[in-house]
Formats: sequence, structure tokens, C-alpha cells
Amino acid sequence: MNILVAPAAAKALKRLPRNQAERIMRAIGKLPGGDVKRLQGRPEYRLRVGSWRVIFLMQAETITVTDIGSRGDIY
Repeated sequence: MNILVAPAAAKALKRLPRNQAERIMRAIGKLPGGDVKRLQGRPEYRLRVGSWRVIFLMQAETITVTDIGSRGDIY
């Protein structure tokens, strides 16, 4: 599967501390595995990485990470 990171998600990742960013990138690399759930009323899915959430779209052979944020701010 191809994994694409949208500019907004890349910017959010750059703002995080290095250890958190590396942890999230490792979890993104394992997609579609992990703690993944479909969001209600939206076409996206979310990946839980501790207190961080990764919002992404899953299509045929592509996963597009659209946003990354803390649990309380992302939804």
C-alpha cells in the first residue's frame, strides 16, 4: 500500500517533539494495522497513537494521512 502524507499533516508532525513524531511515523508505517476505527458520519478513519490521533482516508491501494493532532483537538 502507498501512504501519502498531506501538507497539513506533515506540518503538524514537524511541530511535535522528535520522539513523538518518530512514534507516530512508525505507527503510520504499519497502517492499516493498529488501533484503527472508522469515524462516524465521515469517510475517514482514525489511528490512535497514545494521546495522538492520525486521521486518514483509505482507498483501493492508497492511504492518505490528512491530519494529525492531540486527542481533544483533532475531532
